[in-house]
This record gives sequence, structure tokens and C-alpha cells, in this order.
Amino acid sequence: MPVPQTDEQTSAFDLATAVRRADGPALLADLDPTWDVGGGILNGGYLLSVAGRAAVLESPHEHPVAMSASYLRAGSGGPATLQVTPGPAGRTLAHSLITMADEAGPLITVQATTATLTDAPPDYSLPVPQVSSPDECLDMAANAHLAAVPVQLPGMTRYVDSRLDPATARWALGKPSDEPVLRAWVRLADGRPADPLALLMFADALPPTSFATGKTGWAPTVQLQVLVRALPAPGWCLVEARASEIAGGWTDEDYRIWDSTGRLVAQSRQLARTAR
Repeated sequence: MPVPQTDEQTSAFDLATAVRRADGPALLADLDPTWDVGGGILNGGYLLSVAGRAAVLESPHEHPVAMSASYLRAGSGGPATLQVTPGPAGRTLAHSLITMADEAGPLITVQATTATLTDAPPDYSLPVPQVSSPDECLDMAANAHLAAVPVQLPGMTRYVDSRLDPATARWALGKPSDEPVLRAWVRLADGRPADPLALLMFADALPPTSFATGKTGWAPTVQLQVLVRALPAPGWCLVEARASEIAGGWTDEDYRIWDSTGRLVAQSRQLARTAR
């Protein structure tokens, strides 16, 4: 029997991340192969959103607030099971362990914490970076032909509208930077408002930060932790991705995500292999 996902049943994101109950303890999902990063490999944030939906379905609380995922191998779409093992649960928090698997075996394991978020203003927050408006930024999908080196557009660009900050998008015009930093405005392309589940996906929605320095190969995610801090206001979200060190075949990425009001709504840290 299908499980209601959100009030926006026609959204491509909701359809692609839907989970349902079946006979037995596991939940079922149909991983959409078009949410890929190229070469038929599913985006890590997309997979985390599916796991987040399973976490809140089996929780007394309605939002994912801390998700720590280990990526065991690349996923390519198709039927999947999600085994949710409950942990301690109380009035404010609940914990669980989620294992997502396809026909070939486990894809990711996720330590999930759920709670109930608000849109209350912060007591303190670092300032938001100064970035041009979305209309003044570079539409990644519409301007792919301008890239100095051909870059395969991920399939998920049909679902996520991304506008790159010109100050950190010079790599797309053949002028790489010494600093591995990317900024972009993002939103779901079909107009569905962002929510905590969408923020899990936004935390892995930009190209690898190595793109900023001219290295545009695949950088597979090994581990991704996302913290969702507040309910986002409607409109564009501003995403900043920054690497602090690229060395020995490994790179880290720190994300900060602000909503249209400038409220910090999510953070993440990722460990990935260096782009080849």
C-alpha cells in the first residue's frame, strides 16, 4: 500500500523519493535512474533523501535533523529495500539505522536522527556570503555549451534548477581558480518548495568543488553527514560548497545552505575521492 509522502504528490522529487510498505519489515523504493550525476550513477544526496523519507516514516518525529551516510558502492536505479532499525526515541529526538540495498546488495548505510524543526530565527549566525541575484547568475543547464571543456550535464539538472555565482564559476569558461569553492542558488525545477527532505539532496547538488580548480572528473562520495537546522522559507536556497584540503587522492567538502530570507537551514560535511 503506498504511503502518502507530502501534499505535493505530483512533484518529480516526491515521486522519485517515494517509499512504500510491503509484506515484511523492509520498506520499498524505486530508485529513479534519471537522478544521476553522469554515467548512470545516482546522486548521493538523492539517495540520502530517500533514506530520510524512510527515517521519518518510521519515527514519531516529522523531520530529519542529522543524517550520516556511508556510501558502499555506486547505485544506478531500480528496485531497492530500506531496512530501518529503530534506536532510542523520546519526546524531542528519535534515532534509527537505515540500510538501503538493491538487487546486488547494500548501497548505503545511514545513521539517522529525527526531530521536529521550526522556522524560529537564530540567536547567532555567521553572515551570508554576498552573491549576485539568481537572475544575474549562470544557469548551469542553459549555458553548458559555453564550457571551455565539455562537461556532461548530470541527469538531475532536469529536476534541480542551479544558478552558479559568476565569482566561483569561472572554471566553466576555462578560467579555473586556485580556491576550491562553489556557490549557487538552487531550487526544485517544478516549483515544489524546499523542505528538510529536499535540503538533504541540496547538500550534494553542486558539482565537486574540484571543478572550481579545473579538475572536472567524477569525485565519488565516501561519507556524507547532513545537519538540517530549520524549516526553509519558500524561494531559492543559496548553497556554498568549500574544500579545506585536497591531498592524497581525497577531498573534503563543507556545505552551508541558506533560505531566501538568509536563514541558515542546513550544513554538511563530505569525504570524497579526488576527481580523476
